[in-house]
Amino acid sequence: MKIATFNINGIKARIGALTDWLSEATPDVAVLQEIKSVDDAFPRERFEEMGYQVETHGQKSFNGVAILSRLPLEDIRRGLPGDEGDEQARWIEATVMAERPVRLCGLYLPNGNPAPGPKFDYKLAWMARLEARVKELLELEEPAVILGDYNIIPQMEDAARPEAWRNDALFRPESRAAFRRIVNLGLTDAFRAMHPHMPPQPGPEQFSFWDYQAGAWDRNDGIRIDHLLLTPQAADLLRDCQIDSAVRGREKPSDHVPVWVDLAA
Repeated sequence: MKIATFNINGIKARIGALTDWLSEATPDVAVLQEIKSVDDAFPRERFEEMGYQVETHGQKSFNGVAILSRLPLEDIRRGLPGDEGDEQARWIEATVMAERPVRLCGLYLPNGNPAPGPKFDYKLAWMARLEARVKELLELEEPAVILGDYNIIPQMEDAARPEAWRNDALFRPESRAAFRRIVNLGLTDAFRAMHPHMPPQPGPEQFSFWDYQAGAWDRNDGIRIDHLLLTPQAADLLRDCQIDSAVRGREKPSDHVPVWVDLAA
């Protein structure tokens, strides 16, 4: 089963880029972030015509997450538990009914800038709620994939120029420590598991985001912030994990590219 995450940066602006990639890559499931659309305005018909079941958790003009699945989805939940007052659409869950069901949790983790400040506090509080939800998922001892745009650069090798991000919320010690606490609960970073050794000069296939400014794509000034974390039961099924970096060089691209895993499920 091929499962992908893709921050599309506006479903209406990138629908052509998304449908082209879906036709080529043929993922069984695609989890989207930054759809920037309310649920009723999401162009679900385009994807239903391609054979996908569509589930969204949208928000006008900002944020928003979605799941597109060729396989049936059950037990769909919207919103990360732990704060009933949180109105930002950043979390969606569903069980993919494959031969061996897999729980998917799609997320768009807060950026947190400027840091320090209220937005950074919100980021860290959101990550504490995420940690609590991951603990619950691990207790089930079932295959689960927690995937999406984490807005976290885990290690220095996950940035072409780590020194440029030193004071950014994506790379601050507090953010990285919170991410490590979550991974260290027993999750596997699928990409790092399949690619444990970085080359001396990383190519674009090592990163998942390039800013629109200052020719970042042309200079491969990228970072890896889109992650797929697997419970032990899902990690046992892992066959591959890759980044479709070439998508970034196409017409009207998102600033992110798809990252996907292949599970024997």
